[in-house]
Amino acid sequence: MDSPFDPSGTVIVSGIQPSGALHIGNYFGAIRQHIALQDKHPSFYFIVNYHAMTTVQDADMLREHTLSAAITYLALGFDPERSNLFAQSDIPLLNELTWVFCCLTPVSHLEKGVAYKDKVAQGLTPNCGLFNYPVLQAADILIYGGTLVPVGADQRQHIEMTRNIAQRFNNRYGPLFPIPEAYIVDHVATVPGIDGRKMSKSYGNAIGMFEEKKELKRRVRRIVTDSTPLEAPKDPDKDNVFALLRLFATPDKEAELRQAYLAGGYGYGHAKQELIRLMLDYFGPARERRRELLKDLDYVHDVLRQGAKNARTVADACMERVRELTGLVTMLR
Repeated sequence: MDSPFDPSGTVIVSGIQPSGALHIGNYFGAIRQHIALQDKHPSFYFIVNYHAMTTVQDADMLREHTLSAAITYLALGFDPERSNLFAQSDIPLLNELTWVFCCLTPVSHLEKGVAYKDKVAQGLTPNCGLFNYPVLQAADILIYGGTLVPVGADQRQHIEMTRNIAQRFNNRYGPLFPIPEAYIVDHVATVPGIDGRKMSKSYGNAIGMFEEKKELKRRVRRIVTDSTPLEAPKDPDKDNVFALLRLFATPDKEAELRQAYLAGGYGYGHAKQELIRLMLDYFGPARERRRELLKDLDYVHDVLRQGAKNARTVADACMERVRELTGLVTMLR
């Protein structure tokens, strides 16, 4: 019996975690690439609510964030006619494949996981879910025959773990899984949060894509800057506000703002006002589309349901082959 995957095809697979409201770091680091790639290859994008349970253990909050993530994707231009969007938990076969992979993965490899090591370094006690996070992520990718995985640079290690797991399975049981490659957009720098660290929900330093004007102003005004006087020249490449401005500005506008910084007489307050204006313009159409989607949740549910059906078809075929190769006896089919 051959592999259920097309060995000559490119399949894009990636997920987004619903551990809170999605922010502009999520957009520039992942979502924008996901939407841009949907025209090029078959793709599976999923809302990783299993992964989110490592930190979100409030049922209502998890449901709300999962649905909100789907609405955000659709508002930003995700087309369910060309790609698949679904909730990770609609594919429970992932947990079966994760167990198979756990039995092939040395504990020492998981102890090197960046997220796990970060929690230990902070003096926190990681749960088993966080420890096994890379194994579930490998199942997320491999169960659909993923070959190209759009991720942020900080996820490169997890893709290497996925590659190792796929190779271990193939070496032990026979060639089944393609070996995926990370797709990292190198020209997108880390998006800084309002405190200058990487923008992250867990740091509480994020700026949402769809903030109302009043809240957006409040968040932007809190962006950390240095104490250079208004009249003095400023180095745009060392400023958090400029790092965000360049994400939204056209090349001509970025050049104009850079010159204003270097000339002096242009304060950080001016830059923050410009950032607010650019953000409101950039996400304006998506904000309106989001309002419409909030009034038509049946449509959102239908998109997730169809995406899950398509994903299950592929996952079922994969797991049938996995069971055959590993000797897992199943009498109920």
